[in-house]
Order: sequence, then structure tokens, then C-alpha cells
Amino acid sequence: MSTSRKILVTGATGKVGRSFVERVLGGSKPSPSLEVRALCHNRILAPRDGLEILTGSIADRATVRKATRDVTHVLHLATCKETPAQVMDVAVKGLFWLLEACRTSPTLAQFILIGGDASIGHYYYPRTAPVTEREPHAAYPGCYALSKVLEETMLEQYIIQYGLNGCCLRAPWIMEKDDLRYHLSFGEDVFGAPRWRELVGSARAAEYVRTETVPVLLDRDGSSMKRNFVHVDDLVESILAVIDQPRSRGQTLNICMDEPVDYRKMADYLARTRDLPSVEVPSQYHSTWLDNAKAKFVLDWRPSYDMRRLVDAAWTYERADGDPRVVWYPG
Repeated sequence: MSTSRKILVTGATGKVGRSFVERVLGGSKPSPSLEVRALCHNRILAPRDGLEILTGSIADRATVRKATRDVTHVLHLATCKETPAQVMDVAVKGLFWLLEACRTSPTLAQFILIGGDASIGHYYYPRTAPVTEREPHAAYPGCYALSKVLEETMLEQYIIQYGLNGCCLRAPWIMEKDDLRYHLSFGEDVFGAPRWRELVGSARAAEYVRTETVPVLLDRDGSSMKRNFVHVDDLVESILAVIDQPRSRGQTLNICMDEPVDYRKMADYLARTRDLPSVEVPSQYHSTWLDNAKAKFVLDWRPSYDMRRLVDAAWTYERADGDPRVVWYPG
């Protein structure tokens, strides 16, 4: 195998894409043998050594042909949330053109899809055991979860039909910086779901904002909710671990923390360490436990974040003047 590798990154300006590019081309442990080609659409990355930038839509076949020319690896991150007008162009047409280009490419060595636990319904459906990669697809209502099912299924079929060397890293909710702190906000600045103020009413929400009260999400049975997370740094390390890993061929791998976050334990930890009050918030969701044992075995990878580190990182993060809080997607 040549020591020179070029990876195409779609969705390169998103949370994972930016972190991956920084980890590969900068940071404390850059990868000098890996060049990056970023396909950018609505936003663009700043130029830097080792980075080639292309602009255009993944739904355009000519753009995809140009983007995949002479690359050895593809990291597919481009996605849409609940945007019905665009989701099929990205999730179906865009991935189809990518896979079509890759299956006939003379240089392509590996296709890596970043999937999501939305494809198996994460907390929408009851579980009787930890969720492994054998769990059948089960989208929850909305177009985003459906798109994740379609992506994983399409890649699986290209692996079967054409022997494509592909794999799927299936991640739950991806956290970075102070995301978790904003997730636990009763204010309008909440990150992701649920929107706590809609569950408790605006008057109570305003008081909880004033007192920095932490929500303790309860599942449908009234127990403290367990929910899966992964820190973006751990996800990026798993991507680096999967590149050219022969055991990953044709595999789907759950990339997540060793244990889901328990909202009661998280609130108790915040009470001990930061003297924050909490309040229980009932819901109709179900606790889940995503099993990452297969990823550990196949990739020799371990997540470095647990609940305590996730909390500490979020509460100690200080934003620089040039680092405004921007949420491109709600969660």
C-alpha cells in the first residue's frame, strides 16, 4: 500500500468534519501521510497546508466525480436534519453518486460512513437489552431518522453487490465544547431535544434558568433516563482507527461512551461539584444502552470520555472572542 493517502471528507465544515481535519492536519498528533480533500457546500473551511477545498453540492454527479477523483478514502459526513426539501438530495442522491463513483474508482481503498443511532430509533422504542449492531433498523417519526436508515442500507447493499470495502461507524448524540451545558438549559438557548421549557411551561422554565436548575429526564416508567452520547474527540479517534483496518470491512460499529449518561447521576454529580439544584422532568421516552464492545474489539479503540469528564469539560469550557456559539443543527 502506498504511504500517500488522500481522503475525501463530505460535510467537512460540520462538527465532526472540522474536528477531523484539525486532528489530521494540526493538533498535537497530525497524520503527515494523510492528505485531505474537503467537499464544502454552504460553508467553507479556511485554507491550510495539506487541505484541498472543493465547493459544490453532493447531489450533483459532476461535482461528486470531481471530488472522488484520485482519492484513496472517503469519509461521508454530509447530512441533513429535519429538512424535507433537502434530505433526499443529500442522503439518497448524494450517497448514491458517491457510491457509484467509488465502486468504479481505480484508487479507492475504503469508504467510511458516519451513521447515527437514529437509524435504530435510539430512545423512541423500548429495549430489553443493550443495543448491539444486530438491532434491526427502526426509524422514529420524521425524515432525519429515515435518512439514516437509507444511508446505512445503501452502503450495506453496495458492499454486497460490488464488494465495496465499506464500513459504518454508528454514533449517538455527538458532544463538544459546552454542548452538554446548553443541553441542560431551560432557556431558549437549549441544545437539542427535548426543549425543557416546553415540558415545564415558560414561568417555571424562567425560574429554573435563574437558579441554574438541572433537568433530570425521566423515562416512560418514571425512572431516570439513560441516553447515549459520544464526545467528538472519541469519534474522531475511532475514524482514525478504522482507516485501513482490515477487520472493519463490511462492518457496522457502535461508537459511543462505555455507558449511557444517567440523568439522575449527572444531576447528582453537578450538585456535588457545582452545587446546582435539579428537578425531575417526566417524558414518554425509553432508556437505551448502546453497546460498543464490537468497536473495541475490531478497532482496538477505547472512548476517553465518561459522564464525569463530559460534564467537567462542558462546565470548564471558556469561549474565546473568536469562538462564538454556533449550532448548525439542533442536535
